[in-house]
Amino acid sequence: MASKKIIEVMDTSYRDGFQSVFGARVFMKDFAHTIQSAIDAGIKHFEMGGGARFQALFFYLNENAFDQMDEFRRIAGSDAKLQTLSRGVNYVGLDTGSREIIDLHAQLFKKHGVSVIRNFDALNDPRNLEYSAKAIKNAGLDHELTVTVMDLPPGCVGAHDAAFYKKTLKSFLDDGIPYDSVVFKDASGTANPRKVYETIASARKLLGEETHIRYHTHETAGIGLSCYLAAIEAGANGVDLDREPVSGGTAHTDILVMAHALRGSKFVLGNHFGDELDLAKVLESEIILKEALKDYFIPPEATQVSAVIQYSPMPGGALTANTQMMRDNGNLEKFPSVIEQMREVVEKGGFGTSVTPVSQFYFQQAYSNVMFGKWKKIADGYGRMVLGYFGKTPVAPDPEIVRLASEQLKLPPTTENAIDIADRDEKKSSKWAKEQLKANNLEINDENVFIVLSCGDKGVKFLRGEAKGSVRLKSDEAKTAKPAGGAEDFTIAVDGQTYFVKVAEGKIAELSAANGAKIALDQSAAPASGKTHTIKAPMPGNVVKILKNAGDRVKNGELVLVLEAMKMENEVFADTDGAIVSIDVAAGSKVQAGQTLVTIAA
Repeated sequence: MASKKIIEVMDTSYRDGFQSVFGARVFMKDFAHTIQSAIDAGIKHFEMGGGARFQALFFYLNENAFDQMDEFRRIAGSDAKLQTLSRGVNYVGLDTGSREIIDLHAQLFKKHGVSVIRNFDALNDPRNLEYSAKAIKNAGLDHELTVTVMDLPPGCVGAHDAAFYKKTLKSFLDDGIPYDSVVFKDASGTANPRKVYETIASARKLLGEETHIRYHTHETAGIGLSCYLAAIEAGANGVDLDREPVSGGTAHTDILVMAHALRGSKFVLGNHFGDELDLAKVLESEIILKEALKDYFIPPEATQVSAVIQYSPMPGGALTANTQMMRDNGNLEKFPSVIEQMREVVEKGGFGTSVTPVSQFYFQQAYSNVMFGKWKKIADGYGRMVLGYFGKTPVAPDPEIVRLASEQLKLPPTTENAIDIADRDEKKSSKWAKEQLKANNLEINDENVFIVLSCGDKGVKFLRGEAKGSVRLKSDEAKTAKPAGGAEDFTIAVDGQTYFVKVAEGKIAELSAANGAKIALDQSAAPASGKTHTIKAPMPGNVVKILKNAGDRVKNGELVLVLEAMKMENEVFADTDGAIVSIDVAAGSKVQAGQTLVTIAA
């Protein structure tokens, strides 16, 4: 019997699996010991970081991504292939990066144990990959060139068929983009098996027999396994798979499921050393990983197949991150409406592939359409995408949406190279980052510079030791901050709002809202009539910036504070002239739609 062909497995459990099930929020201490069991099973290739798993560590886990990469390499050993994910000109951020940032990204990831960087552009614009590919190669890393894939909503044409992917790959090759391997990445799991087969077969003809071709998909739409089988039959050398409990649903096909599907065929799962996986030990490693993650809340939507995703292609890695934010904000019931709106958002947006950051732009715009009314508010990322600030979309966006975006964002459409625009932005330079570090008395080194450039204010907060974790664990109990007990502490309720009052020497010494926000005791700004006006939250979200203080005078239209919702910053303006009586929320606090943010003496 002829020897079987090995299909090389990259275990994506620790990056895309975590992202797809837990919104990337898993502590290193809880999974580090499980890596060895995967190695014992013959797995020698891991996706260990990058993508959303970079920023999430600083934003939600209060962990340093560079430290995690070092620890992963230490455990995996020198012969393991460790891979990260990069978004071309967007590197590991949601915004475009300058050439300086992109160079630093590649150099630091090499320094911290990375072997391969998978590099993609959601718009499949070759200009967005040219410089980043060279930076990766110049740093001494392998570059995995990526074509991003999905199916368009039914009835839409103009991109994302097999001919489109052949044309896209050929444009990458004609532009001389260097590569060591090629992957077709379907983050939403919506591409159909026939198209996958034709795409991989066409790529094999273009690339020859020696080039390593991989396929990547999710089970979100229910056809991930079918697409993997189609890709393998068409000539793919490798696939991306997960281990339970981060497999299936919004994540990828399970290693054991894939192995079972290949039984009786000429293919077998293995590694780049030519060894077959030990499936009994794979099973053992899944049991170990499942036990390690047993305290983590798995949202129900992460384990389900969704038939509507083919109409509104939402990536598995973004779906649960967004539902978790909506769950935290108390408006998860609106998720079906947002997914319904995504179809039109994709149709009018120029058919960029639904993968980060474009998938986030799609979701933010759909969310905005639900919360404010259709196209009443253009989300910043979506607007800049249709205007050309992230590169050229596969087809021209809807002209009316382009007009609205230009009008609301006060930006003209552009065809300029996105990286050239980024190079002119002083906030995307190491000089600016070093100034921020110096101003905050923080050590100036390459890692800290990159953290500030990629994570902004949240990066500075992390480095200052002010970051707060946000992880959903089953064992966590609701904690409500209460002032210290004593005869001089009182809790009162006024108009349904809870306040804490501290009395000293017969006078009110401190007044605060239930969320900890301090309320000004000096009410001299209030009119004799006592009439006040309140500014209320337009949507659920987190207070990220407060720009005014109690006692300040404001004019109608003046910026007061900034709310973050679904990774969008929403500016809140005064809607009357007057003096601020109280700021009724604190920076960092969560608010609900309709909650009082600021009280103004009208």
